[in-house]
Amino acid sequence: MITIQELLINRGLNQESKIKLVRHKDNRCDLYNKYRSDKEWFYKYQSSQAKPVFKDTDYIVSFIGEEGLSSRFIGVFKVNGVEEKNTYNTDDLTDGNYIYNLEKIENVYEDLTERVIIKWSNPISWHQWITTKEMEVIEIQPGLHYKQFNDYYDFILNFDELKEIVDNQYKDWKRMLSATKGIYLIHDTNTGKLYVGSAYGEEGIWGRWSDYVKTNGSGGNKMLVELINNDHTYAKNFQFSILMLLPKTITNDEAINKERLFKNKLGTNTFGLNCN
Repeated sequence: MITIQELLINRGLNQESKIKLVRHKDNRCDLYNKYRSDKEWFYKYQSSQAKPVFKDTDYIVSFIGEEGLSSRFIGVFKVNGVEEKNTYNTDDLTDGNYIYNLEKIENVYEDLTERVIIKWSNPISWHQWITTKEMEVIEIQPGLHYKQFNDYYDFILNFDELKEIVDNQYKDWKRMLSATKGIYLIHDTNTGKLYVGSAYGEEGIWGRWSDYVKTNGSGGNKMLVELINNDHTYAKNFQFSILMLLPKTITNDEAINKERLFKNKLGTNTFGLNCN
């Protein structure tokens, strides 16, 4: 068994320091997505406490709580001091009685940050001294945004997620998406408009979606090209999903007919992003 204590000590964490392990989980807020989308807000949230929980602490080792007792390591922070307040806004999750000055330790734990998943040993206590109990490392993932492939119809990928999957050639996604052809959907979350496409090349859906990554989200489609040309970051609004799987033996004409059927069902030629 490998423990988080072992990993951190091997990276130089001082065993003589007073160190707390901290697991953030809050029913009032989706901390996981807050961390992903707005780290500045999350760090303010972490620094703000109703009670002096980091008193006499030199460092905190921080985690975000995921499903069950799974907890994702997000960094080691040095406690440089605290500001104690008499009044605070109870509706503001970043404003508390105690505002700690937490400095993230850089260039030491980057290869572990956002990748290491541990099993939290005590679900009742969200903060505890590092010496209280060893906590097992149960997984080391490729990164925070990594999603395992489960089912063809069980995911919606935004463009950043698709780009990460393609750029890193994640084996589970590449194997499964290359194994089949299909009809796919792109949802423009900015306007609500839809685009229906078909993937019938030798590399199946993987090959076609790789084209979107290579072209910054347009895939060479006329109306998508116009959107990207007007705003090179526009693909951040795109979500990719699969509407129908097609057999590897299907002909190009048969695949195009299926694509046309979904265009008619969803009205994407008249009200969406298809132009043929």
